[in-house]
Amino acid sequence: MTPGQKISNSDRKSFIAAIDNLFLKLELSYHYQFYKVFGTDDKLIEAKKLWAESLKKYPSECIDSAVEIVIQSNDYLPTLTEIIKACSGSMGSINIPNPQEAFIEAQKSSPPRNSFPWTHPIIYWAGKEIGWELINSSNNTNTFQAFSKIYMRLVRELKAGKKFEVTPKENNEITEPLDIELFESLRKKHDL
Repeated sequence: MTPGQKISNSDRKSFIAAIDNLFLKLELSYHYQFYKVFGTDDKLIEAKKLWAESLKKYPSECIDSAVEIVIQSNDYLPTLTEIIKACSGSMGSINIPNPQEAFIEAQKSSPPRNSFPWTHPIIYWAGKEIGWELINSSNNTNTFQAFSKIYMRLVRELKAGKKFEVTPKENNEITEPLDIELFESLRKKHDL
């Protein structure tokens, strides 16, 4: 998330639900260890704030899948660092950047966008769906949230087996060879 960017209410609610779900799953999976670390309400509230702040750049779907991965592979209560690595890994397991990195790449892309060297084609398709003018607009503060929703939907489609490709348009323009005589006459005329 870029600094100063506002988050929509529905995204905020789903993010809060993802953090609550994360702690519920940790509590149910690591009961005694969980209560030893987060034993009081104050500790639990502070932990949720810290973890939410650290995980805010990941979409709620990513957090949910990361928790499942960590629980299946850890015998002991995972640390925040392990959860962050799992969130990064859940994006990296299919070899794509996280939504924030993808959004930055989409902002930095230049026309013709179908010839741009994309890290992954779904960045192109997410950008195309939301609109390049909106991505490059500095006025809209909710653009990242909209991009992230589209991007994560395309990620789910990718995981389900859909193929995404970007094929560059062929250059149909016929370029005429340079007229050397005209070029030389213009150089002489303008003393170049």
